Parts: sequence; C-alpha cells; structure tokens
Amino acid sequence: MKKIVVLFLVFALVATGVFAAGGQGGTQQRVVVQIGLENHPGEPVTDGIYEWARLIEGKSGGRLVAEVFPSSQLGTKDQIIDMMLAGMGVITLADGGFFAERGAPDMGITMGPYFFASWDEAWNLIRSDWWREQARILEGRGLRLVTSNWVYGERHTLTIRPIRNLDDFRGLKLRVPTNLMQIKGTEVLGASPTPLPLGEVYTALQQRVVDGVENPLTVLWGGRFHEVAKHLTLTGHIRLITTWFTGTQFWNTLSREHQDILVETGNQAGLHNNNLVEKAEQEMIGRFRGEGVEIINIDIPRLQAASQPFYTMPEITERWTPGLVDRVNRAKAGR
Repeated sequence: MKKIVVLFLVFALVATGVFAAGGQGGTQQRVVVQIGLENHPGEPVTDGIYEWARLIEGKSGGRLVAEVFPSSQLGTKDQIIDMMLAGMGVITLADGGFFAERGAPDMGITMGPYFFASWDEAWNLIRSDWWREQARILEGRGLRLVTSNWVYGERHTLTIRPIRNLDDFRGLKLRVPTNLMQIKGTEVLGASPTPLPLGEVYTALQQRVVDGVENPLTVLWGGRFHEVAKHLTLTGHIRLITTWFTGTQFWNTLSREHQDILVETGNQAGLHNNNLVEKAEQEMIGRFRGEGVEIINIDIPRLQAASQPFYTMPEITERWTPGLVDRVNRAKAGR
C-alpha cells in the first residue's frame, strides 16, 4: 500500500507540474524543490525550514524555490525517502538511526544513548573525515546529504505514568522512531519500544497503544502530546543533530550553482534554527508546568551506566566496522 501511495504522489506531482529539474547546463529557469517534515508549525525546526526557503529564493533570485510541507503533509519520512529514490525533487530530515537502515550502518552510532557529551562533540564529528566517508556511502545508496549542522535537541521522555528511576522504565511501551538504533537504545533501559511515525503518536497515547514518547522538548510541545501525557522526565538520553538530504538522482540534475545555494543557505538556516532551539528550550519547562505537566529529574549517571551495554550488543556491533567506537570517539574530540 505504501508503494502505491508513493507512486500516486509521484504521478500526481509530475502531472500538475509541481516540481522541475534544472539539469546540468539545462535551460529551465525555475526549479522547485519540496521540503517535507513531520514536525508542526511553530516548532524551531519548522521555522528554520521556512527561513531556509526564504534564503534559497533570495540567493537564487527566484530561480530556485523551496516549498515547505510540515505536519507530514508530504507523507511519512519513509515515504518521502521512497520519493527521493524515485527521482523526485524532495528534501527531508533524518538522523544517523535512519541512515543506518539506508546503507550507512556506522552512522547509527550517533543515536546511541548518551553518545555526545556536548554539542561541540557533534560539530567536531560532522566536520571529520569519518563523516565525509559516510556521506559518500549514502550518496552511493541514492541519498545526498545537503546540510548537517542543525540541532534537533536533547531528547527527553514524556509519559502517561511517572518515570522517577531506572526501574520505572521496565515494561514501559515507549514510542520510538522506526530504526533499530533507537529500538535497541530503548530496550537497554528495560522499556518496550514501539516504533511509530511521529504523526501517529498523539492518537497512540490517547488510546494507550503507547505509554510515552521521547523527543526534544520543542517537538513534544509542538505535537501537543502533553495534553494526553502529564509526566516529563528529563532524561536527556540523546543529543540529536539532524541532517537534511535529497536523492542523488535529483541532486545530479541540478546545476552546480543551485547545489551550492542549497548547501550554503542550508547551513545558514541551520545556525538560525540552532538559535531558535536554544531560546525555545529555555522556555519549555515553564510552558509544560503551566499546562499541568509534572517535571521529573532523574539520576542521569545511573541511566548512563545502564545504557553502556548498548555499545556491545551483538545485534548492533555486528553491523559496525571494526574499531568504529574508538575512531568516532577520536573524531568527536577533534583528533
């Protein structure tokens, strides 16, 4: 059914002329790229994307235009990726967990629990030779990274019943994205991961299909999940950078000028997004409290210790290049 939906969208968009390809040295004057995301209007990442669209149009003099589709209007992340692989001019966001499922398994390590001790470690990593190698691997799999300097935020845990200590995770049905890294990172704490697209989470909480959801504060707020789950535990278990990418096939139809504009303006918009995230996260706790949400501090060192077996799980490490942990740790340190 998913493939049918994707093909329908491809044919519908082509038929209505919604996007065009520029071509290396092509004559078309206007190229439209569609940016789809599951996040909602008002979230920093969504505001950041509208800023990116503004910068793209301004830098290109209107010859390159980005249309923004928040709230899963363009489909789920997996559906948009399928569109990319079909050659459509679409962009979406994903992290190392998704890229691990799409041909770059080593990138999954970036989604390990308590992997980044600081944002500086994350920026060192995306500037490293290792990151460039991973980008080349993805390009060979049909996915082209465009910009990677975006803070998505620290992920925390919002639940129907309170989580006050490690033992409270036992048996908790926790919504996670549909990738193995976060499934296993949840299991290591004793919880029961339930993979779901973000757009299905509110209803799943309402119907008690899941007991909780983990995400950055701004995303939890944007999804209004606190209307049906009133306990927020500040786990900070993942510092999440996000990457915007498109299909290699579409990327290769663009002129070098348009490619450079997408990269340059994407990085500029990333800095804008990061400022929005920092400001919003400073306000979020007060907002949640104002909506009757209990804020719970938890023993982070105990969670960190409980999470370490993730890095030696056979079902995880057998997918990784030998020596990956040591190499990535050196890259995080800027060495």
